[in-house]
Amino acid sequence: MQQIKTSFDFEKPIADLVQQIEKVKQVAEKTKVDMSATLDELDGKLDETTNNLYKNLTGWNKVQMSRHPDRPQTLDYINMICDDFIEMHGDRTVKDDKAIIGGFASINGQTVMVIGHQKGKNTKERQYRNFGMANPEGYRKALRLMRLAEKFNKPVITFIDTMGAYPGLEAEERGQGEAIARNLLEMSVLRVPIICIVVGEGASGGALGIGIGDKVYMLEHTWYSVISPESCSSILWRSWDFKEKAAECLKLTSDDMFSNKLIDGIIPEPLGGAHQDPELMGRTLKEYIVKDLAALGKLKTDKMIEQRIEKFCEMGVVNE
Repeated sequence: MQQIKTSFDFEKPIADLVQQIEKVKQVAEKTKVDMSATLDELDGKLDETTNNLYKNLTGWNKVQMSRHPDRPQTLDYINMICDDFIEMHGDRTVKDDKAIIGGFASINGQTVMVIGHQKGKNTKERQYRNFGMANPEGYRKALRLMRLAEKFNKPVITFIDTMGAYPGLEAEERGQGEAIARNLLEMSVLRVPIICIVVGEGASGGALGIGIGDKVYMLEHTWYSVISPESCSSILWRSWDFKEKAAECLKLTSDDMFSNKLIDGIIPEPLGGAHQDPELMGRTLKEYIVKDLAALGKLKTDKMIEQRIEKFCEMGVVNE
């Protein structure tokens, strides 16, 4: 079994067992005593504990997993999945928003438009990327690239990973709400296939702004909701102390979203999360994307748009 790198408090049982195994190995090496039976027993217990733990994560646990600093981000997936990538910049109105990246790429020889949030890996890069929180120009850049893909009849793939659209005053002054709403409208009738994948955090309109697609997936340990657990807790209980309770109430996990028919599927992650084996995660994502591109490519454009609109219109129930 692959060694699990632990980072969170809920992973402590795994860390404790790994520590026990290391101590037994050290004793065996020093005393030259055969400890294989003990090691086998501990290894079996470690496998069982690890599998049970990651199969029974709470909503807050999954929020933590989605924020792991080593978790692959959009540029990582582009490098793993695509044969090449030409990044394109600017919304042709204000500036180039570094929180959203996009450009033409090729996957197995097929040209696609890839767009996604990029948070950054260290403090300097996170500041440069504004922590993945896009301004209106970011969503307008994304829309410009989607229209370009439509012009050349190329599919669109989006990777969603954001704490939300940037809530600053200047963003509101430049029309944050309008920019996101415009994307929802335009993506619903875009005449090329769209595949959307939540690869980390999927918060509020910031995620939905590039989240309307023919296929919408979530990775296993991600979340997708109208609000973050911390913000929900601060509104309802005037404190962040209830974020765990808020996470459960919001029903934001991939299992919750799939059971409520708000997404089309859940993409499994390597044991312990995508950060444990990024290359495996990349290969899995590529398999899903290639399969869906082939299936969507067989649909007539008008039928594809009709199905896309119907899917989102069927979400939720209104009683009058």
